[in-house]
Amino acid sequence: MYQGISAHKYSVWFPLFHEKSKTFIIELSEDLDEWTAPLLFSGYVKQRKYTISRDISLLWGRERIVPVTRQNIDSILNTHHLKEYDEMKILEIANGKCAQDSLMIRNIEEVPLYVIKRQSKNLMDIMVSGDSLICFFNNDSCKIADIHKLDYIDGIDKLLSNRDLFESAEIGVGGYYVTFNNSIDIPAIDLYKAGTKISLSRNDFVQFVKNNILDTTETCHLLSCSRQNLAYLAENTGLSSIKEVRGNLYIKGDIMRNTW
Repeated sequence: MYQGISAHKYSVWFPLFHEKSKTFIIELSEDLDEWTAPLLFSGYVKQRKYTISRDISLLWGRERIVPVTRQNIDSILNTHHLKEYDEMKILEIANGKCAQDSLMIRNIEEVPLYVIKRQSKNLMDIMVSGDSLICFFNNDSCKIADIHKLDYIDGIDKLLSNRDLFESAEIGVGGYYVTFNNSIDIPAIDLYKAGTKISLSRNDFVQFVKNNILDTTETCHLLSCSRQNLAYLAENTGLSSIKEVRGNLYIKGDIMRNTW
């Protein structure tokens, strides 16, 4: 669901994503300056950062709603037919209004072009490789980003010292960031700026997986052997699967080497 926040001559736009995740990202108009932007965002605007991280976006929203600790919160929830405290629903019910400014939420028909342009640098997929992330972006580009170059981001030192934490990498809501154990975030735009472009598209990678990753049944068919024979090969020739599931997965090239 897309909603806009507007007041006077400037606007702030943000998309609400996935109710289950309770996450939204605020996108600021580049017409803002540090004097016209809401106080919470003035420092970001001064640095020409117009996409606000999920934690700061959530903080902004919480400043505009009735807190869960309010003494009469049960009565407020009953009045609005809410079974439980839901920050996003309360923000919508109040139209985002706050006594501290004249901002309010309104529905919008289309996503602003400047947001669409920024989202072209959001992530589609990521892969961990050594101390780097291979990143596939919405604009079909692929870059490899060494996280050592992102040491200005809080938590990078923890990623470098904890391999399991680093390998927990997954894409955050809308492709706006990579999150590690849902506790450390790296914005997509930082990966885009720090990354080195490589000649690989997401479609290239998908085609590789389709054509070169074999399950146990396909591997046995290619080698004209039984599952018992495949287990023997694995034990005596060094053949290894790349992922162990109900039926293991193998790289076709590794299998073909056993036919030469």
